Formats: sequence, C-alpha cells, structure tokens
Amino acid sequence: MSAERQESTRRSHSDAFIFVQALAAEASSGKIEIPSFPDVAVRIRRVLADDNCDAGKVAKVAGAEPALAAKLLNMANSAAMNPGARVTDLKGAIARIGFANVRTASLTFAMEQIRNAPALEPLREPLNQLWERSVNVAALAYVAARAWTRVSPDRALLAGLMHAMGRVYILTRSVNHPGLFADAAAYQQIVNQWHAPVAKMVLESWDISPDVVEAVENFEQHDREPGTPDLTDVLAVAYVLACFPHDTEALEAQLAATSASRRLGLSADSVQKVLQESSAELASLHAALGG
Repeated sequence: MSAERQESTRRSHSDAFIFVQALAAEASSGKIEIPSFPDVAVRIRRVLADDNCDAGKVAKVAGAEPALAAKLLNMANSAAMNPGARVTDLKGAIARIGFANVRTASLTFAMEQIRNAPALEPLREPLNQLWERSVNVAALAYVAARAWTRVSPDRALLAGLMHAMGRVYILTRSVNHPGLFADAAAYQQIVNQWHAPVAKMVLESWDISPDVVEAVENFEQHDREPGTPDLTDVLAVAYVLACFPHDTEALEAQLAATSASRRLGLSADSVQKVLQESSAELASLHAALGG
C-alpha cells in the first residue's frame, strides 16, 4: 500500500472514530436533534400531548404554516382516507384523518424542510432518496396492515415513514465529516451499527408511541420468534415489498425467508393481488405524503 493510501486510510479511520464518539456523546446526553427541524412540528407535538386537545386547537397551530395545512388537506382528500365528500376546511380535515395522522403529516412536513435546508445542500440527493423510500414503505405498510392484520393502518403509515430515521440522523450529522462521507465502506459500517439505536432515541425524544419505536428498531430482524402478527411484522413485510418492486422471483424468495411474512400468511399470489387492487390507493398516499 502506498504512503498516500495509508494516510488516506488513517484519516478515514480517524474521522470514523470522531464521528462515533460524537454520536455516543449525543446519545448519552439525550440531545438527539436533527438539524433544521422546524418549530411547527414541535408545536404540533405539544398541542397533541394536551389532554384537552381538539381539532380546533390543532387547526390553529397547523394553520400558521400554509404548507403543513395544505398537506393535511391533501391527506384528508386522498383516496386512502376520503370515504365521502371532499373536505375544504382545515378543522374538518383534521377531524377526518385523526390526530395520529396529523402527527404523521407534521413529521412529513418536517422532513421536507430538512431536505431543503441550505445547510444540508450537499446531502440533498441521498436525503431525497431516503425519503422517497420511506414514503414507499409507509404506503405499503398502510395497505399491508389493513389487508393482512388487525394492526392500525395509521400507525403502520407512521412506522413506515420513520423506519429510516436513524439513517437520516446519521446522514445529517455527516455533513460535518466530509472525509467520512467520502469513504463509503466506513460510512456504511457506521450506519449498519448505529441506525437502529439512533432511530429509537430520535423517536423516543419525539414521544412516538412505543409500538412504532419497537417496529422501527426491530423490523430488520427477520428471525423473530413466532407470535401474533404485529406492527413490526407489517413494517418488515412493507420494507421487503419496497426493496423488490419489479423482481417477482426475488420478492418471493425474500418473503419466504422472512418470518414476518409467514406470520401474516403471505404468498406471492396474495401479495400481487393486494398490490394490484391497491394501486390507486398507493398512488394517492405517495401524492399526499410527497414521495
């Protein structure tokens, strides 16, 4: 190995060590904050935590941010959530979709702000890729929960959107470590080791419900013990579906190797049937979430 390459490797290892130290320090201090996270999402979280919360109070907070208000209206009028006439007022939209989906919409809006933050411009492409995949997984999780389980589709939607939050957090932090980000192998090793525990800490700091946190933390464990199908199973299956959108043979093989699909009693035929029947619904969720 040349001296120049040895020095590059040394710097990469040093960057990785410094980065992991910073992650560990943030985790131990409880200061898990994503750069450019908008205040309105924090205000929505606070008003939803109030026992006296109602649609009018939520509308007052959400209405202060036109882009968020528009997202709530789009969600309320999507094919997936609109069983009747089109709703045109914000309070009515909130009443239709429920507080759980208001939180989902506020976090979706927050991710849009993060992706467009000037300070994160060098990361725009990978952030967009992560979010597009998250929207896809969320839409599939919503459909999967309703088709094959008794799990709440709304909670499945949120879990899908949040499934890559650990990766998002690590990516936004890497902007201050360009040397590490340039070393794909070192960066991927950190992501593989840290994304699940970091996602858990981020979501807990946002007061996300424990079942969603558990699903995001554990959905990649394909050898979980047998049991009643749960949100983690739904997210695991949705993630597999998102990874193999056009390769039926690979999808069938991966589903067969995933314990979650066995708990849900899935077959290649049943999966394709549900996906075909839900194509309009999936498209409407993509549009509403901004994927």
